[in-house]
Amino acid sequence: MKPTRTENMGRRVPLTGMETSIMATDAVEFDVSVPSSSLRDGAITSVAPPACTSFTEDHASCAVVGDPPTYLIWRIRKIRPHVVELLQFSTANEFRRIGLRIAFPETLHPAVFVCTNEISSSTGHPFLMYAVTSSGIAYCLKLRNVSSYISCSVIPLDEVVEFNLHTHQDSKPVTSVSAISGCLVIGRNDGSVSCFKLGSLDQHSPGFQHELRDDSGFNRLLGFISRVKLAGAVHDMVISEVCGRQFLFVLHSDGVLRVWDLSCHSRVLNHSMNIATMAEAKFVRLWVGQGSIDTNTIPLAILYKHLDHSLEMINIYRLHFSWGDRVSLLLEPSTHNIPFNQGGCLDVKLASDKIWILKDNTLIFLDLFPSDGHVGEAQCYALQEEFIADQLFQSADYSSDAILWVTHSIFSSTKDEVVPFISSIFVRRLLQPGVYNEMALRATLLEYSRHWTDSNFQSMTSDELKQEILSLIEDEGATATPVSIYLWWKNFCTHYIHHWCTNNAPSFLLIDNTSTAVGLVRRNSVSLFRCLDNVEQLLDGFSGELDELGGPEVDWIDNDSDSELLLEVLRCVISISNRLGKTTLAIFYESLMSTPIIPFGEIVGRILKILENGYGSSVGTIKRSDLHAGYGWERELTDKKNLRKFSIEMMLSLHTLCNKGASWGRVLDVVESFLKYFVPRKMSHKVQPQRSSDVNTSILVHATSQISKVMLESALDVLLFLNYMVSVSGQVGLLHDDTSRIKLDLIPMIEEIICEWHIIHFLAITPSESAAVEDFSSQLSLLQIDKNGSKEIWKGKLGKCDFTLASLLMLKMNPSTEGPIYLSSKCLLSPQDIVLATHNFTSWVIWGNGREPSAFLNTSTELALVLLRHGQYDAVEYLLSVVKAQSQNEKTSQCMQDVDGGWCIMHHLLGCCQLAQAHYKLHGMMKERKVHEAICSFFRASSGNRSSQALQSLPPEVGLSSFELTGCLSSITWRFHYYQWAMQLFEQYNISKGAFEFALAALELVEEAVSPNDNCGRLPSNESAISIQGRLWANIFKFSLDLHQFYDAYCAIISNPDEESQYICLRRFIIVLYECDAIKILCCGELPFIGLAEKVEQELVWKAERSDLLSKPSLYKLLYAFEICRHNWQKAASYMYLYSARLRMEGTLGDNQLSSSLLLERLNGLSAAINALHLVHPNFAWIEPPVERDAIQSKHYPSKKAKRTVDEQFARDDTKPQKRNSYIDMKQLENEFVLTSSEYLLSLANIKWPFTDCRLSGIHEAPSELVDLLVQNNFYDMAFIVVIKLWRDSALKRELERVFSAMALKCCPSRLSSSGVRNDPRISSLLLVSPNEQNDVHGSLDVLPSSQHLSGNGHWETLELYLEKYKGFNARLPIIVAETLLRTESQMELPLWLVLMFKDGRRAKTWGMTCEEANPASLFRLYVDYGRYTEATHLLLECMESFASMPPTDIINRKRPSSVCFPYNAVQNLWCKIDELIRSGHMVDACEKLRNLLHGALMNHLKLLKVDADDVISTIA
Repeated sequence: MKPTRTENMGRRVPLTGMETSIMATDAVEFDVSVPSSSLRDGAITSVAPPACTSFTEDHASCAVVGDPPTYLIWRIRKIRPHVVELLQFSTANEFRRIGLRIAFPETLHPAVFVCTNEISSSTGHPFLMYAVTSSGIAYCLKLRNVSSYISCSVIPLDEVVEFNLHTHQDSKPVTSVSAISGCLVIGRNDGSVSCFKLGSLDQHSPGFQHELRDDSGFNRLLGFISRVKLAGAVHDMVISEVCGRQFLFVLHSDGVLRVWDLSCHSRVLNHSMNIATMAEAKFVRLWVGQGSIDTNTIPLAILYKHLDHSLEMINIYRLHFSWGDRVSLLLEPSTHNIPFNQGGCLDVKLASDKIWILKDNTLIFLDLFPSDGHVGEAQCYALQEEFIADQLFQSADYSSDAILWVTHSIFSSTKDEVVPFISSIFVRRLLQPGVYNEMALRATLLEYSRHWTDSNFQSMTSDELKQEILSLIEDEGATATPVSIYLWWKNFCTHYIHHWCTNNAPSFLLIDNTSTAVGLVRRNSVSLFRCLDNVEQLLDGFSGELDELGGPEVDWIDNDSDSELLLEVLRCVISISNRLGKTTLAIFYESLMSTPIIPFGEIVGRILKILENGYGSSVGTIKRSDLHAGYGWERELTDKKNLRKFSIEMMLSLHTLCNKGASWGRVLDVVESFLKYFVPRKMSHKVQPQRSSDVNTSILVHATSQISKVMLESALDVLLFLNYMVSVSGQVGLLHDDTSRIKLDLIPMIEEIICEWHIIHFLAITPSESAAVEDFSSQLSLLQIDKNGSKEIWKGKLGKCDFTLASLLMLKMNPSTEGPIYLSSKCLLSPQDIVLATHNFTSWVIWGNGREPSAFLNTSTELALVLLRHGQYDAVEYLLSVVKAQSQNEKTSQCMQDVDGGWCIMHHLLGCCQLAQAHYKLHGMMKERKVHEAICSFFRASSGNRSSQALQSLPPEVGLSSFELTGCLSSITWRFHYYQWAMQLFEQYNISKGAFEFALAALELVEEAVSPNDNCGRLPSNESAISIQGRLWANIFKFSLDLHQFYDAYCAIISNPDEESQYICLRRFIIVLYECDAIKILCCGELPFIGLAEKVEQELVWKAERSDLLSKPSLYKLLYAFEICRHNWQKAASYMYLYSARLRMEGTLGDNQLSSSLLLERLNGLSAAINALHLVHPNFAWIEPPVERDAIQSKHYPSKKAKRTVDEQFARDDTKPQKRNSYIDMKQLENEFVLTSSEYLLSLANIKWPFTDCRLSGIHEAPSELVDLLVQNNFYDMAFIVVIKLWRDSALKRELERVFSAMALKCCPSRLSSSGVRNDPRISSLLLVSPNEQNDVHGSLDVLPSSQHLSGNGHWETLELYLEKYKGFNARLPIIVAETLLRTESQMELPLWLVLMFKDGRRAKTWGMTCEEANPASLFRLYVDYGRYTEATHLLLECMESFASMPPTDIINRKRPSSVCFPYNAVQNLWCKIDELIRSGHMVDACEKLRNLLHGALMNHLKLLKVDADDVISTIA
């Protein structure tokens, strides 16, 4: 409650009303210019620069024209004195934030006049504008509607009438201007007044110009017309219409008041004003009111200003008029003198019997001629500055740190709760209607270096603005401590209020005579004044005197004694309010709005503790260093003193109250009677409702927020008073019955009142939510193409600070609502109509369409329905949560379930909005929590009594429109249908968790819902229980898949009684597992394939045959793992071989070269197949070949095929299976693996595979060309593997000889190849040998040094390496190598390692030159055959010397029979060759030398043999 006010006029003035804002007028978008006179004949495309002179203040006014009235506000700002800003709006149409800037060539006179165009009947130019420039050029502009102009254009010449007022050189400066349609009046510095028919007559026509003169008869007798005796300079002029005649009132600077009749241009009054009360006063302004025909009077008001003392006074006069042969006017002495001790007079408006005086801090209203004959008492209207300062805790009624101390006392935490709580209080109040101003907030944020463009800032929603402000706080580092955040907000609000007052300074009053509306036009906004509600008048007017309680039409008390009791009650309540301060309501309201919501009773209890014990212990945690030195201790001491003083005063007041009432029962009766006036009034009268404009809607919303704030604050004070009485009941003698009455009757009553006003206040100040836009079509619909914009323009306002939930409700009211919810939209609302409209709105919110008081829950569901239709999900949830909490507090939940199903509807709507919140706005854990809440709400809605009838009565968008429920349905059947509807609703929002829960719930009720025993419980359809269960299990399966709960999904499959649905779900299960990369679940062995193993296998095969081979994961690999898990090794091998075969077949259909990755996949498949068959008994290590299919058909038209299995039947353990005629065994798989490895290796070298399947003869053999290709590209390891695996016996030896012959050729200098060895280390993991040959080829895959190109030495090293490795397979390989080398180049020097390989070929027990095939004799023969006689001779000599130089221990062995073998035929052949050379004369000397050496060696050898032979003979003998 607020204490009484004292006005600045020296006596107390009661507060009659306050200002309520309509809209901002700062969005002027269209810029046009007036063509200059000097450039009229040319093409004018630019605006002339303004004059150098400027104004000291802004000038503005308003014209009300037409019916219904159109309001035209013009303004000239001091920073742009050559531009007129024009705003046009009407309550009959939607207000659009557009205006017009008219740029003139030079600086204008401060007075501009806009009026109805009465000259021309054309509808294209409904308005006229008169303006005069500082140089004396007068303009008459024919204006169209503002919205019809194009920005940056020039007004056409035919719409501009221009006239130069300085036609004579002695023309005096213009000091005053006035105009009406068709007439412009000019007052000059010399006191002369001229009239011009500008716009109605041509400048050269007779009668265009009139100078007002005094036509006396004496002057006419003299034969000339003399000028009127000029008075002082014209100071102000007003044109007023009286009884259909236009009169010009002229106030001169010397105090002379003259009145002219414009119809005949004659003077009807000349009066010199006498100011006896103010010496040296200056005449400032003249105002003329409406003439009254009943009293034949015209009210006048003149403003005087004392030059020395800056004192101002308004004198009010009455001008009597009478009609006869001529008009007679008589000015009466001043009837009212209104002095101003402080604050300048900004504007005055006069009616026939009323006057409104606008000051810079208040609006004064005075009834000039009251009906009782007594002087009317001045009434005060508070301006919006006071309301904003009060909302942002900047007024004098607020302690500077009260919010900080109270918040610390309520919350236990010092930072985690207090810091965001304080910010939330300020943000909510800053952005609520009446406080939020776009220009002020933007200017404030600009001080913190936050910059936006005009369009970006105007498009920001309330949530975005809130986030910007909170992010600014974070950037400023103000969230460290509660004190820092409080000080930051205090500084921010101080700057904001400064910018608000600067940008919205009061300009002038707007009076609509049609509706008696009183408005205030500010610098950048427009507002109206309203009366105070009766309760507001009581609380504002209370000053401790009995006669000052109440107001008109309020009967607060029945007798004097009760009035005294009410007086004492109010004093106690105000004492509590003063003790807590005005911040209590803000903290209380924010506590209710916080997340999570603090229970109502808990908040009251915490506040009550402050009354009883002072501020809590947590206040001590405030860092006193954050405040000024010593402040904390001083504040604590002051609080303790105030607490003691408050406690004593309250005890005395309560005892006094009890004594005056004689008993507490009587006091409580007065309190109960007083509480009835807080209940929102129920309007019973019926008025035809009309659609209200957004202007009146804005006024109504702001007025509702103001009234609800006062009612909520006052009701809270009363609640605290009652709770305080209970807490001190023992000290004040409160009996048990009285205490029980307070607890059981009065406190619940006031809590219900607080709940109702809290809902009203919440709707009035909470901005609407932005529409949730999901797709392009929704965005396109917001453009409103080819639609009537006035009907849907409100959609673009959603989310804006000035479009609250109440605004939305008012636009979407049911037209059949009883009571005048919407008053006439033809004009602005009067002060009384604003309060009346507010009463009707609050009545509709609380009472609904004429329902009884017990149906408040039903009314709240109606509100929730309207909000829910337009996407206000957060508001719906909060509204229903508050109603739900209040209902539970009243313990009426069970009662509501029994009566009309309102409890069910509330939870149903709550579930709908929670579901929408989860879908549109939330993510992560918040979304999951909200989905859980929605599920619980729907289950509660279905469990209430009469839920079927209640929920089916809802509109289709939130009801059960998808089900046609007719006839008698049992509760089980109803719940079954409701669960299915909820399931579909969750599915529609793509929230599978909720759909899963309700599908399970519906499944549990199937048997009972289709039971034939209950005729009332049967389903309307004839669907069987198995069909329904199958459908629900299929839905459960689908939702489980969506939630990635694959085990639950499989359980739904095996639980489904419908086989067809089961198989469909199984196929879908496999597809989803594959798409989610979770297909391995089928192979982990955790799923029980109860009778579905074969079906799973079939689906996997079907899927594999029709899927991309390269897709991951591979379904063939999955089949392999699936069969391995089932220990079916043959099938596992079959699927992997089929995978490899498809890769080979489908990869070559289009003659496209297989990539290395495809070949590697084939190798992996073959390797897996071989590994699987290794797990099978050798007698069963075979698989069936894949079914041949037409290549083209398998590529383009795949079809499902039946899989063939091998029947394995055994009579005994030694019985072998009967193999089919066509099969693939282990050997064939290994062979194909080797061939594929060769192909893969060649692909790594970018060598095209030159062979086809027909040339490879399937998988049985490989052509020799493959080996040649491998050797040619230096893939020796792979070549030898192919040879060893695919050739046997003599064929193997022949192929090895071919390979080494080719390798030897590479070593010849003339045959060196530039191709490098491309042996890849990866091939070592792909080579496969049989167990029998493992020792033979072990180590054959060693990789050569990784060089790209082998030099000559590299080839020799390679040859040596592989010859040592593979000569065991064929002993002739060294001979083949040597022969190939000598055949290629006979004079080539054989490498030493090769020669040593021949020499070392002798066995340990043999001597001579022969034994193994690769022996010295073989090398000797090669030397002889290829003409290497020198090498042959030396080799023979070396062998013979070795034979002769045998150690004594071996001589006995040498003497054994057949122990020595020499190639005597070859030696003979050598002898013959040498003789031939000698005879031919070729190298005779060398040959002779060789022959001699040979001869000597042979002779020595023969002698040795002779000795050995004799020794043998002698031994035998």
